[in-house]
Amino acid sequence: MVFRSSAAICGAVVALAVSVTVARSEAGGIDSSAVVNAASGDAIVGKASMYNPFKPGKEEGGPSTASGERYDPSVWAAAIKTSLRQKFGGVQFGAKPKFALVEAVGKKVIVKINDVGPLRPGRIIDLNERTMRHFDPSLQLGVISDVRVMPLSGDSWIPGPVG
Repeated sequence: MVFRSSAAICGAVVALAVSVTVARSEAGGIDSSAVVNAASGDAIVGKASMYNPFKPGKEEGGPSTASGERYDPSVWAAAIKTSLRQKFGGVQFGAKPKFALVEAVGKKVIVKINDVGPLRPGRIIDLNERTMRHFDPSLQLGVISDVRVMPLSGDSWIPGPVG
């Protein structure tokens, strides 16, 4: 009986710690000036669209991205245009994903660049569903114009909104 109570209390403490950590990252706890200072290179300006490779008949768990990770619509991630691969640290299979600061419609978010693709002309980045919802909650726009994307140096970034 005592063991069950201790396990329940321990579980509750872990759940609380995880929810506080998630809430901090969701609340934009990262200072935006620190992110801009870590930007490595000039901003790329263009259009962003949303991608979601889930289709009937696709493999369970979603297809693999260029980094080897499975596509996950619930994380802060994006695919960069193939011709920009080197500017973002050479996103490739088995390599650690890179990070970028994406700015549009008065909002900023850090995303994990874990995929590349041959995007349509004028488009520079494909945002996954969660990231696109940050900029377009209704998902009605389809394409967002005047998006600025800046590669971030280092690999210790926590993806999410920047306040």
